[in-house]
Amino acid sequence: MELAFRGHAIPSDMDAVREIVNATGFFTPDEVDMAVELVDAGIAGGSISDYRFLFCEDKSGAVLGYTCYGPVPCTVGSFDLYWIAVHPRHQGSGIGKELLERTQEKIRSLGGMRIYIETASRDLYRPTRRFYARCGYRREALLKDYYSPGDSKIIYVKHLG
Repeated sequence: MELAFRGHAIPSDMDAVREIVNATGFFTPDEVDMAVELVDAGIAGGSISDYRFLFCEDKSGAVLGYTCYGPVPCTVGSFDLYWIAVHPRHQGSGIGKELLERTQEKIRSLGGMRIYIETASRDLYRPTRRFYARCGYRREALLKDYYSPGDSKIIYVKHLG
């Protein structure tokens, strides 16, 4: 499949992100709305927004997946990966890994030295946690019962060389 990568958000991405994040079945309506709000903030803030994006599109321009990332305020070289999502029809095709690798390169070019990713401890997220580990992220912290009783926050980190 012929893929293209784009590093800025456009208005149609709001619908594409809603579709992708909804289709995964992982996120609550509030979380889906938050993902879309970040795209809106990225568009509204333009180059001054701390929310940065990388979109993966097919040759027709359809968005297959994306990342949202940005610098952690009041730190030197720390970045958060807020979102990485690939439409379920395209999961397992290497798009997620390619998005993550390209995002890491963008962060490195911005002076990033560390990337932090937060995820949930529920069984639903086990494949997500395995993906992060395969991509070189290590578990840094666990905040017990953070999201709800029995659903802890797990924080992963990768040090960029």
